[in-house]
Amino acid sequence: MTNSQIQTGAYALILAEELGQRRIPIIVGMAEAQSIAIALEQITPPRPLTHDLFLNTMQSFNIHLREIFIYKFEDDIFYSELFFEKDGRPVKIDSRTSDAIAIALRVKCDIFTTEEIVAKCGIVLEDPGFFDEDDDEEEDGDGLEEGIYDLDPGDIEDEVELKKWLSLLDNDELKSRLEEAVTKEIYEYAKMYQDELSRRKKR
Repeated sequence: MTNSQIQTGAYALILAEELGQRRIPIIVGMAEAQSIAIALEQITPPRPLTHDLFLNTMQSFNIHLREIFIYKFEDDIFYSELFFEKDGRPVKIDSRTSDAIAIALRVKCDIFTTEEIVAKCGIVLEDPGFFDEDDDEEEDGDGLEEGIYDLDPGDIEDEVELKKWLSLLDNDELKSRLEEAVTKEIYEYAKMYQDELSRRKKR
């Protein structure tokens, strides 16, 4: 998932074809992006988010989500359905695609779509690292060294400077900030700290 260059305050969720190279970018709002990121990073919030509440309700009433189906793309909007099973009876419910994916990640069920949608919306990334962090990026801080621990992500508007600032924080500081952000339910900050920790593990 990456920042959208099309809509301010939105994110591009990239769905990958299981047995192919095509990718489908889906624009989602900040709240949905945070919920999806929390599921991907397996972060447990102090109180259940809406999608967690939905999952808890399903489990309490013994309702099983079998799959997600993205069945239509029209006017730049993806349309999806949730396929449930209750007491052996199939149930189909319409859903926003961002909500459907956020729930599917928690249940770990499959996400399907049609060949027509993949052919129409799918893209092939020539550079496989297009959405990855640049590990060769200079980490000199450009003057951010002084007072870096007094800053928060919201204090740094430039994205390049924000990445440099995160790179200057040590692992213990990042983990402490991550825990604090989750406790205070500032999930946008939590995702930034978690992403930086994950990037360092890949080195």
